[in-house]
Amino acid sequence: MGAYLLRRLLLMIPTLFGIMAISFIVIQFAPGGPVEQVIARMSGDGSSTDRLSGGGADLQRFDQGSQSQYRGAQGLDPAFIAQLEKQFGFDRPPVERFFTMIWNYVRFDFGDSYFRDISVIDLIIEKMPVSISLGLWITLISYAISIPLGIRKAVKDGSAFDVWTSGIVIIGYAIPGFLFAILLMVLFAGGSFFDWFPLRGLFSENWSSLSWPERILDYFWHLTLPLTAMVLSAFATTTLLTKNSFLDEIRKQYVVTARAKGLSERQVLYGHVFRNAMLIIIAGFPGAFISAFFTGSLLIENIFSLDGLGLLGFRSVLDRDYSVVFATLYIFSLMGLLVGLLSDMLYTWIDPRIDFDRRDV
Repeated sequence: MGAYLLRRLLLMIPTLFGIMAISFIVIQFAPGGPVEQVIARMSGDGSSTDRLSGGGADLQRFDQGSQSQYRGAQGLDPAFIAQLEKQFGFDRPPVERFFTMIWNYVRFDFGDSYFRDISVIDLIIEKMPVSISLGLWITLISYAISIPLGIRKAVKDGSAFDVWTSGIVIIGYAIPGFLFAILLMVLFAGGSFFDWFPLRGLFSENWSSLSWPERILDYFWHLTLPLTAMVLSAFATTTLLTKNSFLDEIRKQYVVTARAKGLSERQVLYGHVFRNAMLIIIAGFPGAFISAFFTGSLLIENIFSLDGLGLLGFRSVLDRDYSVVFATLYIFSLMGLLVGLLSDMLYTWIDPRIDFDRRDV
């Protein structure tokens, strides 16, 4: 196991380097960089949508003799433009900027946001409670519902219960989470019907004056609609995965042998099948949490105005806040690689018969 861990850790280095290098190269060709953002804001031209699509004419680069390379910079002091380039690090060649960034990131020095007066790491920590709330609760709820339901469907495979629950699961998987979120807002958040739940935020304005029991209730009151919208697809996926995993194990020879020994169905199911069938489910828990934590909440955060990491990343891309974009990409990629390694370790913990040292990475 030690040799396998060492190989996996060493493999993370070129993988992470490749992710950052490809992303850095792509960013170089994206229209409307930080300098153009400042120029556009000073001139009052272009919207966030225009800057994202490159539709604003004032944001395009060009080369015309001694004129500024930034269209829209006419009339501005060249020394001011040079100062902007130095502030954002664009006075150096791209290769030098890339390796400087990597060296800083290796030391976990992520610098400051271009357009916010705060360090990147403090900004991420500030937004993390919302994403942790969504990611943690959606994972726990989906597992708590999906595992018992998946086991029941496997035991009742082909029955009326299996058929109609499969229909509900498939419909739930087919409905986009953001569409269901909008439906919940219309129905229960002051739309055309009921006004039972808050429309935005994770806490009420009077949070500081509430008692601890009231704070807990207020917290879950705000989370009800976002979690309901997000649990739909996660619930469907985990349910079908659990069912198929149990069906594969139930049909194996050791189950027939256990039944032949006179063991009850409950003893066979939870004494023999459960451990093997749950291997893939439990080992995938860290990955499911990270997926919900970092990627699954972007649209939900936008719809319910939850200021988390998903919304931070989206706005940073719009604003061309490259320091935040690259720092979050580096952190999330590193965590994703570590979670993949953790999943393999869970395999060996659940079933000691698995030995990764006997296979190639």
